[in-house]
Amino acid sequence: MFIYRKLYKITVRIFFVIFFIFFSTNQLLSLEKFNKAGKIADYFSGILLLNEEKYDESFKYLRKLDGLENIHKTYSTKYLYTLINSGNFYQALIFSKKLEKEKESFFESNLIIGIYYLKNSKFNLSREYFLKAKRTKPKLILDNYVIDSLINWSNLENIDLDESMIFLNQMDSRFVNLKKIQKVFLNCYYKSSDTTQSFKELISDKRIDFSRYNSFLSKYLNRIGQKEEAELLLNNSIKKHPRNLLLKQLKLDQKNWEENFNFNCETIAYVVAELLYITANALSSQSIYPLSNFYLNLAKYLNKSFYGFDTLLAENFYNIKDFSEAKNVYKNLRNHGNAFEWYSNKQISRILIQEGKKDSSLILLSKAYNKLQNKGVYEIFDYAEFLKNNEQFKESIKYYSKVLKKIDKHHPLFPEAKDGRGVAFERINKWDEAEKDLQDSLRASPDQAYVINYLAYSWIEQGKNIEKALTMLKKANKLKLNDPYIIDSLGWALFKLKRYEESKKYLQVAVSLMPADPIVNDHYGDVLWKNDKKIQARYYWKYVLSLEKAENDLKEKIEQKLIKGL
Repeated sequence: MFIYRKLYKITVRIFFVIFFIFFSTNQLLSLEKFNKAGKIADYFSGILLLNEEKYDESFKYLRKLDGLENIHKTYSTKYLYTLINSGNFYQALIFSKKLEKEKESFFESNLIIGIYYLKNSKFNLSREYFLKAKRTKPKLILDNYVIDSLINWSNLENIDLDESMIFLNQMDSRFVNLKKIQKVFLNCYYKSSDTTQSFKELISDKRIDFSRYNSFLSKYLNRIGQKEEAELLLNNSIKKHPRNLLLKQLKLDQKNWEENFNFNCETIAYVVAELLYITANALSSQSIYPLSNFYLNLAKYLNKSFYGFDTLLAENFYNIKDFSEAKNVYKNLRNHGNAFEWYSNKQISRILIQEGKKDSSLILLSKAYNKLQNKGVYEIFDYAEFLKNNEQFKESIKYYSKVLKKIDKHHPLFPEAKDGRGVAFERINKWDEAEKDLQDSLRASPDQAYVINYLAYSWIEQGKNIEKALTMLKKANKLKLNDPYIIDSLGWALFKLKRYEESKKYLQVAVSLMPADPIVNDHYGDVLWKNDKKIQARYYWKYVLSLEKAENDLKEKIEQKLIKGL
């Protein structure tokens, strides 16, 4: 116990030295009240947990450091992120007000106060705080665009449509797509006769996927009394975008159009929530997850009944490998409609696989599938894919076959279902059926690089059609540049054709891209041997024996090669 206490004190002192490095000499006297082991430990624990996106745990530590905001702006920023991302909006508001009183406000604190007033329809006050936030010079270009947008939306009661459009057009020209979305919402807010047309122009854009806004237009048409047109649009949109989660859930909610997707573009708070969601999505795509969650949780505060926002929140947690939080979000989301339920169960099953709980994953999704009231071809296909990916090959073939019975060869699922079933057949050694399915898949969609690779590599392993396989693999390599699996197959085809010098060039690239792959290393060892590099070949073969992923039959073959060579 004595040794433990001594080590603890030494550790805290080291933290304290590091802690002081963050501050200038003029700040040191102000920090004396934090010169305690517990306070320093709380600070570092809170910041470390925040950096790991563990917001609830971070909050428990950072909340103890009352007064640190006066001397450490970084702390204040981190603390606000912690509060917002752990769902404590009102505590974030109180802390932001405290910062304002102490003249320590900054971008995030002013933004939070502005959001609060906007939600409560006090638009003049919200605009005042958004302008304050702009004056603090946001760090990111995207932050600046967001705050300009919020200034405009909080001022709509004082200006007309033309003036708001002028302000919109003056914003940063790099955010063209965000401007297009805001243009639609401005028309809707002012009840312009151009609203429906502007929606249609947005969703018909061929360069960007705006399919999400088919849901918004359907709701708008329903709300203004055009119910038949709303239903027709919804049905046609689902045919074009059958995997769109919002559309699928809205279709199930048609008896109550507001049930799981509450949006009205005449409600400024709802529009701003959507703009914040778009911002969060952009940040997530750049792997800036804490800031993405910050904007996303502000969006959720402004529109609590838009459950679709939670799909991004859960995905952010998944990407930072916080599987526990991701599962919690999905478990909540599956209570808000059958489409959300099926989607969430699929995602939870994916997480369980990541956690090494394959049996639990199979049980969960099998129960979820059997519970589905309406099993469309996409749900059946999803289940077949899940079974195949978890080595339930015979079972997956039954469900792929069900899909193929329900569709024709022109259906977008046809090549995918043929490919999936072909792979499953190959894995249970039914090659004739596998070959036919894989060829059917390529006839329906010739440019599938991975299907080309699978079929060509299978031929190579069987010692047939190798020249044809090589031609196909060259095409696949052009379709998917720098893909290590395709490069390995290409090198292996050349090896089988005894073109060893050419083969070595490709296999060397493949092993550099996948240095821990047993088969690639084995192939590279073989081609080194054939190029009279026998010492190097043995090195790579021995390396394969040390790899956990190497299967036993491969290891047995390599042990023979180490004794006899090729």
